[in-house]
Amino acid sequence: MNDVKYSIGQLAKESGCKVETVHYYEKIGLMPEPPRTEGGHRVFAFSHVKRLNFIRRSRELGFKIEQIKDLLKFIDEPNHYCGEVRAMAMLQARAVQEKIDDLQRLKVALNEMVLKCKDSNNSIDDCPIVDALFTKQVAEQI
Repeated sequence: MNDVKYSIGQLAKESGCKVETVHYYEKIGLMPEPPRTEGGHRVFAFSHVKRLNFIRRSRELGFKIEQIKDLLKFIDEPNHYCGEVRAMAMLQARAVQEKIDDLQRLKVALNEMVLKCKDSNNSIDDCPIVDALFTKQVAEQI
């Protein structure tokens, strides 16, 4: 499997990314420049598929591009340890929890607004949701 060569289209398909995404990741330095054939076509190896999967999965977990660059540095450079990756994962888990907490507050605020709207047939001028959106109170709840 390790000696299989991939075109950029095959690489994209194998990793579940779009060709444009591969180009973008090359441009910003997440993906290394692959070797080329005599005709100038890029030739990717299985290591590129693995790296692209790593990047895609990291993005799915909410890591920012700069964080992924750091994670890849840990892999690409000698003398790094699992504890460094663990620390980044812990920070990311904390950031995700903060987002969840924010979303929970938004949900509570929206549900409270909906509960205040007892009659769907009210005119828009008497809509408690519209009124709530005009007040500073909503912003303070979230």
